[in-house]
Amino acid sequence: MTITRIQTKPIDGQKPGTSGLRKKTTVFMQPHYLENFVQSIWTGIGGVKGKTLVLGGDGRYFNDRAAQVVLRMAAASGATKVIVGQNALLSTPAASNLIRKRKADGGIILSASHNPGGPNGDFGIKYNAANGGPANEQTTDRIFAATEEITGYDIVEAQDVDLSVIGTTKLADMEIEVVDPVADYAEMMEGIFDFDALSALFKSGFRMRFDAMHAVTGPYAKAILEDRLGAAEGTVVNGTPSPDFGNGHPDPNPIWAKTLMDEVMGPNAPDFGAASDGDGDRNMIVGRHCYVTPSDSLAVLAANATCVPAYAKGLAGVARSMPTSRAVDRVAEALNIGCYETPTGWKFFGNLLDDGRVTLCGEESAGTGSDHVREKDGLWAVLFWLNILAKRKTSVADLMKDHWATYGRNYYSRHDYEAVDSSAANDLVASIREQLETLPGTTIAGETIKTADEFAYDDPVDGSRSEGQGIRLTTASGGRIVMRLSGTGTEGATLRVYLEQVETDPAKMDQDPQKALASIIDVAQAVGEIAKRTGREKPDVIT
Repeated sequence: MTITRIQTKPIDGQKPGTSGLRKKTTVFMQPHYLENFVQSIWTGIGGVKGKTLVLGGDGRYFNDRAAQVVLRMAAASGATKVIVGQNALLSTPAASNLIRKRKADGGIILSASHNPGGPNGDFGIKYNAANGGPANEQTTDRIFAATEEITGYDIVEAQDVDLSVIGTTKLADMEIEVVDPVADYAEMMEGIFDFDALSALFKSGFRMRFDAMHAVTGPYAKAILEDRLGAAEGTVVNGTPSPDFGNGHPDPNPIWAKTLMDEVMGPNAPDFGAASDGDGDRNMIVGRHCYVTPSDSLAVLAANATCVPAYAKGLAGVARSMPTSRAVDRVAEALNIGCYETPTGWKFFGNLLDDGRVTLCGEESAGTGSDHVREKDGLWAVLFWLNILAKRKTSVADLMKDHWATYGRNYYSRHDYEAVDSSAANDLVASIREQLETLPGTTIAGETIKTADEFAYDDPVDGSRSEGQGIRLTTASGGRIVMRLSGTGTEGATLRVYLEQVETDPAKMDQDPQKALASIIDVAQAVGEIAKRTGREKPDVIT
């Protein structure tokens, strides 16, 4: 086999976002585009000579071709071994587990997470470090710098490696081990949760529906929920991974998982519903006639963690991304444990988890996880909820009522303005930034602004500082507004507006969130001049 040196030059726009590089699939399919970025990863991590890597993806269009490129480039650059999921499939949390379990030096995950797939959809690639978590900012900065200086890349000229057969093979001098993508993950879940209690729950007649959204968690959910725990056949729907996710949008929220929502809110609703996204790291939780926001979900898991065997001794602490509601803060205060606020991006939880400061962490964007891996984990969150329901012997709706009665309710919503003109979006944020010093003490839409700032994070473990992480406003009535531009889109800019209002009056726990947040929404609209600057009269997505 011949190692060929291909001459190339830098390609604009290869700066990783909050979790890797995401672009339109057609962009990644351009000559040298993928190869340039992969070679830049090798450069940014100090090379792969003598290293062992994990490789897998969510099965979206171009996943199979990209996996072959990564293998040929790893072999050309001297990697000792690559552990790859069968058919190049691995959910993101399963990849994180494999990196940690096999003590690999890192891994390549091929995914654009919850973004649509297919020839006209999105593709993505990211590097995860030896702890199993997304590369930190220092590493992604080095990778980006390498993309701006690259002059060539090395690749082995060879036929495709057969990734359909479990076993070991060779590519040049590099060993390739093809593994069952589900087995190690399922074993890990059995070590965390009370599978006997979960089996008994399903035997009692408990019904659930899990929508895998034609994405990677289908095989995982079927193996665990139906085959191991005894959930009825057909509990898992849309369970076969598809390159275009069944021509759908694999984002587990009430908009894109509407069929599931209609079923769980309908007359013959199952007891429990859940969904996961493209690469299996996000989750949606819904009970019969009761949707659970991701922020509330994190708080409920923290409050009931001792129901789960792995957390029976309690939690070291909890962490949430800054835009996530402060519902978990109230639980942490009651439990007298640490609570950390970080920027958006799972990589910021890694240091806290590695240092033993926190056990659970979560983001409002449907991501929840713990110290079992260094990624958010959709199916883990579903099993956590099932374990709580099995132990508490209650419904989701009653569990939520009890939680709010105990801790108060943080009404919460996220308004997304997608594919906004980038200049207009940046001007909007800049305009708010200019108002930060004068906003406190002013009254807007009947609400008095208490504080206004731009969030910066000082990592308590390594001392690094991350600035410009989002605009924050709080009101005297207990409201909070966060505005930030997302790093997960592939065209234009996505403006995310996060809205929160604390309610402690037991008589006001059943309001429609949009009505409870009406005055806070008006404040955000006025301060940001959102309609004027974006040209949008309403958000594209409300969650």
